[in-house]
Amino acid sequence: MQAGAFGLSSDPVGTPTVEKVDTDATPQIEFGGYEEAEAGGIDLSKAEVIVSAGRGVGKPENLAIIEHLAKALKGEYGASRPVVDSEWVDHSRQVGTTGQTVSPKLYVACGISGAIQHLAGMKKSEFVVAINTDKDAPIGEVSDVLVVADLKEFVPILTEKIQSI
Repeated sequence: MQAGAFGLSSDPVGTPTVEKVDTDATPQIEFGGYEEAEAGGIDLSKAEVIVSAGRGVGKPENLAIIEHLAKALKGEYGASRPVVDSEWVDHSRQVGTTGQTVSPKLYVACGISGAIQHLAGMKKSEFVVAINTDKDAPIGEVSDVLVVADLKEFVPILTEKIQSI
């Protein structure tokens, strides 16, 4: 099971019950136990705002502009798999099928093309802003707003405007 795959629209109510069912069936699967996932890093599934960096950031030094925008929006920053695989960001910040599944109120995808594995991790986002130089990038199909611009020029200006409010 992947944490954050399903969001709650309201607080859970009721009292679940477990009922034992007797059967003559021979089990083909046996429960061997439960191991809790190792805690570490950041839990992006609880963030209301996420600004994610993709391969379009170009180099690790440019991640600072993504972090600054996330901070200005009072959110967290995430990353796509290529950024994590390049060891620019810790795996705990990866969004996608091999990372975390998130459902924030606002998801800002910076330089993310929109590979299906990444989209699976953020498709439950309420509002998606994509910043990409390619107007035909697949991320544009799932975004509410597509900004066709170089993120290295646009994001610092956006951050400055937000901070001045």
